Amino acid sequence: MPIEIASLLPDGIVRHLPVLVPAIPMLLAPVAAAMPNWRVAWALALFSILCSGICALGLVDLVFNGEPISYALGGWAPPLGIEFAVDKMNAPILLLVSVIGTLATLYAMPTMVKEIPEEKRSLFLTAYMLCFAGLLGVAITGDAFNLFVFLEISSISTYVLVALGGLKDRRAYHAAFNYLIMGSLGATFYVIGIGFLYAATGTLNMADIASRIPELSDSRTVHAAFAFIVVGLALKAAVFPLHQWLPNAYAYAPGFVTVFLSATATKVAFYALVRLLFSVYSPELDFQQVIFTWVLAPLAAIAAIACSFQAVFQTDIKRMLAYSSVAQVGYMLFGLSLATEAGLSAGLFHLFNHAMMKASLFMAIGGVLLSLGSSQLKDFAGVARKAPWTLTALAIAALSLVGVPLTAGFLSKVALFKAALVEGWWWAVVVLAISSVLAVLYVGRILESAFFKTPGPAQMNVKEAPVLLLIPLWILALANIYFGLDASLITTMTDGAASVAFPGGQP
Repeated sequence: MPIEIASLLPDGIVRHLPVLVPAIPMLLAPVAAAMPNWRVAWALALFSILCSGICALGLVDLVFNGEPISYALGGWAPPLGIEFAVDKMNAPILLLVSVIGTLATLYAMPTMVKEIPEEKRSLFLTAYMLCFAGLLGVAITGDAFNLFVFLEISSISTYVLVALGGLKDRRAYHAAFNYLIMGSLGATFYVIGIGFLYAATGTLNMADIASRIPELSDSRTVHAAFAFIVVGLALKAAVFPLHQWLPNAYAYAPGFVTVFLSATATKVAFYALVRLLFSVYSPELDFQQVIFTWVLAPLAAIAAIACSFQAVFQTDIKRMLAYSSVAQVGYMLFGLSLATEAGLSAGLFHLFNHAMMKASLFMAIGGVLLSLGSSQLKDFAGVARKAPWTLTALAIAALSLVGVPLTAGFLSKVALFKAALVEGWWWAVVVLAISSVLAVLYVGRILESAFFKTPGPAQMNVKEAPVLLLIPLWILALANIYFGLDASLITTMTDGAASVAFPGGQP
């Protein structure tokens, strides 16, 4: 693994890297809230997220060049104490959230000035830091109930962030309330499932639960727990048809919030689903195989086609890309439902690529919105002439979303095709191909409007996005090209993650 940073850090810090990852932004969040100058709060947010990113990079180095890490909080050894466990499955997720968080924080500076009143910006950044810390906590915890706690920290913060869009568009309040209701239902289902697991196994430590489930595989309680956990986390991950909260949340939230959530929130929830299904439960269990084949795979197929079809007919670009996100979650779900090492690796590969694609797409849309003030497709007529750098980056990300060769999206789709064909799932290849054709249609509508239509009077005021917005946008756009030419860094991490799910190799 070509990442070596742990050796550069002091030994005292290296020992505590797991707890530092979520603790730094969580501890600095109330400090940011107390800052009278929002720019200082922004600097604190950027500092805390950079520190978490360095710690996450160190953990990737340690687990890919060594052994998994177990960190006992307060010195209480698991399973009695709370454990932070780091392995090849969650270390890449920590790194992904940290990288996206750093770029999104840079992006936040110019967009907040337009979208958030000055007196609320410090509190806005505080909610963001708590959301960021919660997502990291979900990814790093080895305790099933602790995962619920971190999930709620991130979710409650997210409801606030989405609702702040109501300062410009009151529909954001409705979107945030809908998100709150659906998110609370998801959390309730999950915690009920964990309650059933605790009743059956007498423990909340994930590794301890995993060691006890094989002898309880016929238990109705264990089966019920599985059902509740899958529904709860599927709702958080916006798995079809439990995605109804997502389109409005993405469409009406502040631009910075949409960028961050689209690239991280559903991805972390999907990771949690993978962790519970493959590391706590086992794909070798008969009842779980039935769920993969007859529930998750069909839902993935419906999502990939139905939500792509819905995206084609949207007139608001943010809603169009929101429906596209649900379709892309279907792609990831395909990889999961194959229940093979190659399939899971391909699904996680697409997870990483989709985070890059969608973050850069929403960044570009947000850059245009700063001067245009509208995300309606008709209002994007000819904007590429006024903001060529912003729209060129959007075009690169859009081509990656479609799966054009030499882009990251192409490679992850090919990986999914290969994994499906190995299992004889030719129908899955057909579904993904149809979904990709539909993606050409809705992406084509955006590019046609922006590059080939004549701008009207409203578009004359459009300006190039600020430099502080263009920097993270182009980093992500170029990453879509770089990882389309050489994706070895990502595939090394996703193959490692899949090897954790299948420690004995292919089933």
